[in-house]
Amino acid sequence: MVTELTLETFRAAIDNNATVIVDFWAPWCGPCRAFAPIFEQAALENPGVTFVKVNTEDQQELAAHFEIRSIPTLMVFRDQILIYAQPGALPKSSLEQLITQVGALDMDAVRREIADQSPQ
Repeated sequence: MVTELTLETFRAAIDNNATVIVDFWAPWCGPCRAFAPIFEQAALENPGVTFVKVNTEDQQELAAHFEIRSIPTLMVFRDQILIYAQPGALPKSSLEQLITQVGALDMDAVRREIADQSPQ
């Protein structure tokens, strides 16, 4: 199931789920509408992943916060860390590949890499 998020529900969705895939979209966007069934099918096929949508028309503050300039834009959070952000609709096979890669990530290595990049 895909849930629609608002400014008020966004943080809780990220904080309370291990892996969250966010689709930033708008009702007038043709590519967004074409991507929606692919996104919804992926949600059905991956019950361990949280799939959410943010309507950029209704949630302009969220869209601005994440500097959304093109839609659809996909973002993936794992363990509250943004690990993927890319505009453009993905074909089903590419979305499946992304989900597999996200699941295979060594998050301890990701956290070490982030720590190494932080100014001392």
